[in-house]
Amino acid sequence: MTSAAQPPRDRALGRGTILIPQASTATPAEQAAAVLAGMRSVPVRIGVLQAAVVLLEERVRATEDDTERRAAATTVAMLRGAIAQAG
Repeated sequence: MTSAAQPPRDRALGRGTILIPQASTATPAEQAAAVLAGMRSVPVRIGVLQAAVVLLEERVRATEDDTERRAAATTVAMLRGAIAQAG
């Protein structure tokens, strides 16, 4: 049984729009922000959120990059809000 070749994916998922900026044009913080925006209504286990908070809080303390620090702090606040709503 042969399958038809899949055409190459030359764009991000999202029916013609770029949902997640590509690595060559966006910083990791911008990519993370785009992913988080797309995941606002996706169910996630509380333990995963708590683990992410711990890791991101360490990035807030450790990084010297202000953009990364702000992105991590904003993400921590969003995760804590999601944990509070669920709990």
